Amino acid sequence: MSAMIARRIEGRSRDLGGFEVRRVLPAPRQRMVGPFIFFDQMGPASFAPGHGIDVRPHPHIGLATVTYLFEGALRHQDSLGVDAVIRPGDVNWMTAGRGVVHSERTPDPERADGHALYGIQTWVALPEGSEDIAPAFHHHPAASLPDFERDGARFRLILGTAWGQEAPVEVFSPIFYLHGALPAGSRVELDIEHEERAVYLVSGEATLDGEALQAGEMAVLTPGTTPTLAASVDSIVMLCGGAGLGERQIFWNFVASDADRLTQAKADWSDAGAAGFPADGRFTLPAGETEHIPLPE
Repeated sequence: MSAMIARRIEGRSRDLGGFEVRRVLPAPRQRMVGPFIFFDQMGPASFAPGHGIDVRPHPHIGLATVTYLFEGALRHQDSLGVDAVIRPGDVNWMTAGRGVVHSERTPDPERADGHALYGIQTWVALPEGSEDIAPAFHHHPAASLPDFERDGARFRLILGTAWGQEAPVEVFSPIFYLHGALPAGSRVELDIEHEERAVYLVSGEATLDGEALQAGEMAVLTPGTTPTLAASVDSIVMLCGGAGLGERQIFWNFVASDADRLTQAKADWSDAGAAGFPADGRFTLPAGETEHIPLPE
């Protein structure tokens, strides 16, 4: 393996009832890349009329969720009162902080007509001083994000800073997250300034420092190196990373720097469900929702 590649991670596929998710992070020997602690590819999947995604309300703490679509639409509802539909190229950034509850479902028009869904969902761990901040949600349309050309490839900056560009999304630690469209024959030098970096090949055929990448595979770069990413056919990549945050613990949808936060979140979610989700509790249901995902055993 090239000295410029520290680790290769093959995504693990899971069939969620006709809908495939490819889990990349966390991996057994690579829990995080910068602040990214969770990385899932959704689809590509096609749904017949009358069918779609129904992720019931569930809680988060200690992280921010990031949703980015190549195709399709998702309706986000949360306990803050937000009801928003995300479409390709947009960014949904939900800061969970001390606690938030949300659901994700196929919008009614797409469910009625049949639709495709294809995208990436990530979690960004919050630094220790921000783990318990107030929850918040921000939707950023595609037109608000930096879109630029570099070495013949096209990039959209989803989060943070890279190559002199800065995204409008409020973040809490040094980070970058890029969607890249590489035409056949393009070569891009990855001289991105951040401490930890990774390349995920979504589709196509590409090499990193001369080594072939497989679609659905993430390559974690060796710090301080500047490999070249080259595409032999039209390809889609996601580049991500940032400053390391130290160790984090994960249980289900909870992320924390210490076990006590996880223990309290488990108890609070169970208690809220048993009490019917009182409006003054830490966890409440989004408006109009009557069901929830119970705490796993």
